[in-house]
Amino acid sequence: MSAGPPAEGTAAPQDALAIVRSRGYVSVLVISALLGVPISAVAFGFLALVSELQSLLYHDLPEHLGFHGTPDWWAIGPLAVAGALVALTIRHLPGGGGHKPAEGLKTGGVPSFAMVPGVALAALATLGLGAVLGPEAPLIALGGGLAVGAAKLLKRDAPPTAVAVVGAAGSFAAISELLGSPLVGAFLLMEATGLGGPMMGVVLVPGLLSAGVGSLIFTGLGNWTGLGTFSLALTHVPPVGPPTVGEFAWAVVAGVAAAFLGEAIRRSSLSLQAVVERHRLPLTVLMGVAVGVIALLYAVITDRPVTGVLFSGQDALAPLLADSAGYTAATLVVLLVCKALAYSASMSAFRGGPIFPAIFVGATGGLALSHLPGLGSTAGFAIGIGAMTVAMLKLPLTAVMLATLLLGADGLTVMPLVIVGVVVSYVATLHLARLPAGPAPEAPRPGPTATAT
Repeated sequence: MSAGPPAEGTAAPQDALAIVRSRGYVSVLVISALLGVPISAVAFGFLALVSELQSLLYHDLPEHLGFHGTPDWWAIGPLAVAGALVALTIRHLPGGGGHKPAEGLKTGGVPSFAMVPGVALAALATLGLGAVLGPEAPLIALGGGLAVGAAKLLKRDAPPTAVAVVGAAGSFAAISELLGSPLVGAFLLMEATGLGGPMMGVVLVPGLLSAGVGSLIFTGLGNWTGLGTFSLALTHVPPVGPPTVGEFAWAVVAGVAAAFLGEAIRRSSLSLQAVVERHRLPLTVLMGVAVGVIALLYAVITDRPVTGVLFSGQDALAPLLADSAGYTAATLVVLLVCKALAYSASMSAFRGGPIFPAIFVGATGGLALSHLPGLGSTAGFAIGIGAMTVAMLKLPLTAVMLATLLLGADGLTVMPLVIVGVVVSYVATLHLARLPAGPAPEAPRPGPTATAT
């Protein structure tokens, strides 16, 4: 592992070719493939632990205490505990529990092995106890941190650039199956880092190799344990016809609406984050209680379970589409508002990823629009996912791939509609972001957890 890409994100084509042909690059490929096995196994175990924790706290424990089903108010207690655990982790462990979700999905910099315990504990408390965030950001940090630690352990004098490539490959492996396909995870990481030109292939090849190995491990462990792969997937997709002129018009409307809603969520979460950071412990607990109360209000208003609002929304996405005919437009609007409010509160104080709640909010909004004339439920579902994902992440290629690949064969049919919704939402979001907003995101502090690549 004696060679790696130059420190800058760009390089001449001949420099990139020389790197790929070097013996050190072959070593990087071998190490990336080998590390894909344990890192993907750790990621699978982390997701399984989160799932078991959710089931224990929200199903088994209420039954053991004598309740017939889980009371609607039950989530308030676990979320308050989650707030205390996350606040203490942020305050006392290296790395601050990982990146701040209110500031977007951050993948730049070389992760540090020292931050792994703090990221894992904060994410377990956030995801397992019911906050509205996803596992993708913690997995990216955990995979990268573990890979960097292993690379430095194997070769202490390894060049920093080679360590950075191995760390990126670890992140690829950790989310290889999470988003439904290793290709979607690869696009997410490459688009989020903004790496392009000749150096993109230099970094992408080890990452894809590690993701491919990780995907095999995820699938094997899922079959062996019977737990599944914890991959984003739909069980039933209602049939969809060719796009119509009316659906293209609705795609424009959905794109504009998603941009305004996404910007409202982002600004409110940043404003709340600035307040929470002044009194971390009590206000993080308060944000947890607020999420529980919002879920309780949803259950009281709609007579549906609080799990529609709690958690990342990954597991609730397939039932939402399959049972879309059973949701009235009013119920979907209430779900949209409550999920968005809980999403904003969670981003302001907890630690996790912003992708899955954005997908669920967009899907809910798209289904609500499909109750109006001229828009089918599957088309609205896909358009909403793409438009809301790009509004929150500002990653248009990833948004299109997520919304279309998730639908399988029907994704190709609705892809033109998704592209229109994503482009409109992306352009509108960029314009709205230039308007006066709340407090600017805090600049990363120098240290072992934020090393420039």
